[in-house]
Amino acid sequence: MIEEIIQQYPTAYDRIKKATEAHGFLMGSEVSTCSLLKTLAASKPGSKFLELGTGTGLATAWILDGMDASSMLVSLDNDETLLNIAKENLGVDKRLTLICTDGGEWIKRNANQKFSFIFADTWPGKYQLLDETLAMLEKGGLYIIDDMLPQNNWPAGHSEKVKHLLTELDKRDDVVITKMGWASGIVIAVKK
Repeated sequence: MIEEIIQQYPTAYDRIKKATEAHGFLMGSEVSTCSLLKTLAASKPGSKFLELGTGTGLATAWILDGMDASSMLVSLDNDETLLNIAKENLGVDKRLTLICTDGGEWIKRNANQKFSFIFADTWPGKYQLLDETLAMLEKGGLYIIDDMLPQNNWPAGHSEKVKHLLTELDKRDDVVITKMGWASGIVIAVKK
């Protein structure tokens, strides 16, 4: 029989979670997703990481917790208020660069950059500019998305966008993908 599994949370997680709840932000990543991000981040020592959609920094804290000292994370969001929660709690980490910008514009301006790990948790990089985002992924790099299972906060018609995205990923021959009916619905792709 398996005993209750106790998860070790990043130091800043509780502070970020409280600030997130106080702000009323309901779209933060689940703990199970965050834990997976931490584990996957640990598989990429000395790497460049990209998070599209910082939110308040809940997932960011876990990614940083899995990264080694020589890795760097660029995380961006277009909501300054949410990003400030991440800055207040994670901004001292020298491995982290937080940017307030439109994700689509940033992807277009930085198309020449390469990353070993991309967590796309917003429309740009997931539902928009998928080709451009996957072109930024190094060979052997990880592309991770969540919220692929139905969510209460999905707007009308969103399930069709999810189906289209999954179909597009299935058609690609430059990545190997695994779809996981776990947590909020995770897809992990590795660049060939």
